Amino acid sequence: MKNRVLLVVLMLVCALPVVGQRKENERINESAVVIKEILGMPDGIPKDLLNKADCLVIYPSVKKAAFVVGGSYGRGLITCRKGQDFSGPWSAPAMFALEGGSFGFQIGAQATDFVLLVMNESGANSVMSSKVKLGADASVAAGPVGRAASAETDIVMKAEILSYSRSKGLFAGLSLEGSTMRSDDGANKSLYGKELSAKEIVREGKVGPPASASRLLAVLSKASPRHVTK
Repeated sequence: MKNRVLLVVLMLVCALPVVGQRKENERINESAVVIKEILGMPDGIPKDLLNKADCLVIYPSVKKAAFVVGGSYGRGLITCRKGQDFSGPWSAPAMFALEGGSFGFQIGAQATDFVLLVMNESGANSVMSSKVKLGADASVAAGPVGRAASAETDIVMKAEILSYSRSKGLFAGLSLEGSTMRSDDGANKSLYGKELSAKEIVREGKVGPPASASRLLAVLSKASPRHVTK
């Protein structure tokens, strides 16, 4: 009897990494769907802003309830352009977490997608720190929407991070000031099979992208194949 119990426990322990990896692969797939749909919207993220972004953070289907109960958080991913000067292709994704209080959008219980553009090296360095508080450690502003929106406006040029939300089909810029972001190290270990920080994945290139990231990277490579610095 005791041996049987030990066998069951051992089987469960062995199954945990597989279950965790499946969850993170689903997160990557959901993020790919979100960004593809948003980039395809007539009034979505301006292409010139995406071209100037150093990194992109996607949080698919964040529920209102996650911000009502303390300690809950949204789960998503970050990818940055490779290379010292962010001039290369999009990197393997790292799992990222969003934590914090009320953002003022909580009407009903609908799921909300968040997309954040990290616009410069200072913002990227802040995001790669152990935990960044938006509005304090890194400046954040609601991003402009629409194909004709200019990337030269004051608010765009001063912000390190531009944030967007989509809920019930409505897409708009929304500041996430006061919330915090951090590397989801447990999820990164589940996905890549070893201890890795977001910085090691997206900036240092210590691992290649998993197969599940092919769709996400294909969407981003097609929408913004090269970094525009001017």
